[in-house]
Amino acid sequence: MEYSVLIEKIDDGSLPDGYYYAHIPALDLTTHGQGIEGAKTAAEDLIYIWIEEKLAHSESIPVEADSYYSKIKITHALQSA
Repeated sequence: MEYSVLIEKIDDGSLPDGYYYAHIPALDLTTHGQGIEGAKTAAEDLIYIWIEEKLAHSESIPVEADSYYSKIKITHALQSA
């Protein structure tokens, strides 16, 4: 199985500098780790634990459909604020 992971730098002051969120959209899970590799490792660990829990309760494991990520630049809302 493969799951997409969206990595996002944490800049809100809730964690020390250098931490990143790792979002797994297909499973609706989020974790964090130090550095990009730390966030990816945390995501992998979380996915394994999550799947084990689902299997222990005889629940189905979602299979990810095609995933696409894009950025949308918003400028006009910022100019009117």
